[in-house]
Amino acid sequence: MVISPPQVNKHLKRSFQLVVNNFLVVIAAPLTAIVLLREAVQLRPEEIFSRLHGLRQVHVFLAVFLPFALATFYLMSRPRSVYLVDYSCCRPKSNCRVSIGSMVENVRFLPYLDDGGVQFMTRMVKRSGLGDQTYFHPSMHYNPPRCCLSGSRDEAEQVIFAAVDDLFAKPGISPDAIDIVITNCSVFCPTPSLADIIVNKYKLRADIRSVHISGMGCSAGVIALEVARNLLQAAPRGARALMVSTETTSLLNYTGKNRAMLLPAALFRMGAAAVLLSTSRSLSRFRLTHIVRTLTAAQDRAYMCLSMKEDDEGETGAYLSKDLVPVAGEALTANIMAIGPLVLPPSEKLLFAISFIARKVLRRKIELYVPDFRTAFEHFCIHSGGRAVIDAVQTSLCLSDEDVEPSRMTLHRFGNTSSSSLWYELAYIEAKRRTRKGDRVWMVGFGSGFKCNSAVWHCIRSPSSATVGAPWADSVHLYPLNISEVG
Repeated sequence: MVISPPQVNKHLKRSFQLVVNNFLVVIAAPLTAIVLLREAVQLRPEEIFSRLHGLRQVHVFLAVFLPFALATFYLMSRPRSVYLVDYSCCRPKSNCRVSIGSMVENVRFLPYLDDGGVQFMTRMVKRSGLGDQTYFHPSMHYNPPRCCLSGSRDEAEQVIFAAVDDLFAKPGISPDAIDIVITNCSVFCPTPSLADIIVNKYKLRADIRSVHISGMGCSAGVIALEVARNLLQAAPRGARALMVSTETTSLLNYTGKNRAMLLPAALFRMGAAAVLLSTSRSLSRFRLTHIVRTLTAAQDRAYMCLSMKEDDEGETGAYLSKDLVPVAGEALTANIMAIGPLVLPPSEKLLFAISFIARKVLRRKIELYVPDFRTAFEHFCIHSGGRAVIDAVQTSLCLSDEDVEPSRMTLHRFGNTSSSSLWYELAYIEAKRRTRKGDRVWMVGFGSGFKCNSAVWHCIRSPSSATVGAPWADSVHLYPLNISEVG
């Protein structure tokens, strides 16, 4: 188990980071300059000029041309950068709102729950971390809920069209400019697909490339992002991709008594995000720098900890194992081991390497140094899958309450909206006017399988539009809440 080491003096650590991270400027460059100056002082001017005249033309040519050729080759061979032009998150209609009180009241009258089930659900709803303004599709407001294919389709269309309409309403974004459409929704996979529904609704071009991703859980948004990146890098320069992430809550409704399958009803809510990506930097706001995906499905415990299944009475629902939080922690550890070398500054890598070597050489259970990811990122968007998940990630990464504030407040305001939750969190950060040019954002999603997927963004343009953080427009002034209030 990786445990955080004792806190060292902040000023001492800051000085260490300054020296190690700027080694070339602080140490290497001055030492090189001193050596060169020392050599030059020992030579007379006539000797220096004679040595310069003694160089062959081919040497001078190679010294000038070779670095230029290598730099040109590198720039031409590297993959094109992918940029986030803009995004939009759905805020469902007010008639879809459901309060904690009404949820508790409905649970009491569900015909398939016994007294123990009612007490369990009441306790879970009150401890969920959700507030009184989350959203359920109207079919879920009945008692018992009226779940059917037409209701699920209506729910998907409501949230998807609302998010895409808002995105297309922004300046410079037109449906005619879309070259690629990618959708993801885990449990609702209709025919025609959600991608086809979008093409039909907005009458997109006939040569468009469309992909729908299902069954990938709450981390599917990062997977869809990777698919979009790969397609954009293969498309003509300047192509645009529309990515839509959502989940259908009505199909997650469970009418049995298995408590491990009742929990999703206390957490999942309506929501969707529409994201416009491009290989053109013009008008873009963020640059995608890294995507790292971790899959632990080879382990049976991880593979079965989150799944759609039937209970002993044949009722279908989403099953959440008690191993979910420790499995998520293991997947996160594997993911940060992969992404750490890509994003951490040299000082953090050096401290981790020292602790790792000391543990191997001394053969003792020395605590491994936990890298401070706050030196690599200014903002964190951690999937708001539940209070336990957010707590576990905060503890594992030694993050502050302010670092995980977007995740906790998104869970309270919108609930677990599955793969789209990361974009609600980014919208919260922007609604609070916290992003600046040069900031780095780390998105971390968890999903069935079990998966931990990361995406890293670099802000290249500070937000200026008054519509930034639109889903939070009516409530951002109420946040952040105290932890006691959220509970």
